[in-house]
Amino acid sequence: MHSKRSNVQVATVPDHPLGPTQLAWLATIARCGSLAAAARQLGLVPSALTYRLRRIEEALDVLLFDRSGGRARPTPACEELLRSGQDLLREWDALAQRVRRIATGWEAELTIAADAVICPRTLLELCERFDTLQAPTRLRLRTETLSGTLQALQAGSADLALGVLLELPTGGDVVTEALGEVAFVFVVAPHHPLAQVTAPLTPAQIRAHRIVAVADSGAAGALTVGIQPGQDVLTVPTLEMKLQAQLRGLGCGWLPQPLVQPYLDTGRLVACATTLPPRISRTGIAWRSTTSASGVRAPAGRALAWWLQQLREEHTRAALLRRRPPASAGLVD
Repeated sequence: MHSKRSNVQVATVPDHPLGPTQLAWLATIARCGSLAAAARQLGLVPSALTYRLRRIEEALDVLLFDRSGGRARPTPACEELLRSGQDLLREWDALAQRVRRIATGWEAELTIAADAVICPRTLLELCERFDTLQAPTRLRLRTETLSGTLQALQAGSADLALGVLLELPTGGDVVTEALGEVAFVFVVAPHHPLAQVTAPLTPAQIRAHRIVAVADSGAAGALTVGIQPGQDVLTVPTLEMKLQAQLRGLGCGWLPQPLVQPYLDTGRLVACATTLPPRISRTGIAWRSTTSASGVRAPAGRALAWWLQQLREEHTRAALLRRRPPASAGLVD
């Protein structure tokens, strides 16, 4: 019986000419100044090291060492390769460490959606604290407003949401915890017409003047707060721009009391009493939790767990909402 030979050929992927090992060979040759001395240090016979060097040069189509006069002097191309190679070696080492750490429960990336009421300075200070852990998790920050903060979490665009409106329905696998309350005050610039009214402002009086509003970053973009029916509106993308617009007298509107208090103290803004109910926003933090088929909630990744632990500290919550924390606290507003 004759066996049939298969016509199928299995393609093999050639080894890349450069890697950590090859770069180490080149660095040793450059340091020793000759192939013979480098071979002794590497535990190789000179002919084996010469063969390996020739393979690298042929693969790159470049001369790496000037081997005249029995020496091995690195060419300019080799010197550049060795300089860049050091960066590559560090990146390879860092990648290996990241893979090992991620295998121990660290997330590869953690995206945090922060509402406009969250103090960016405090958020960055928390990022600095996280950085001291030398964790392999990359942080990604994004800003949202009104319903967009929760929607970013629900859509999978964020892993943790800060400053979500607790009045909004969550459902599903979203877990929420209270962060704190933020009081809003109705403010105008000193030269705004409403600044001259001494009696509490009625809705009709407010409606007669333009209001400055921050756009809802949610998909529908339909959530509005504090706007009277038929009122002229200047819509801006951020809370900071809303503050700047009201400082310039471009409109009136509600702003977080902790944010505007310095401007009230210096007279750059004027707080106006109104006949409307006090405006207090109940904010929280939210994240998604996975549950097994048996109904047991899976533990959070190590990066998310660290953030949740920080957010449960009273001084951290106060600083995030721009309230001044106790003097002994590490975070500032």
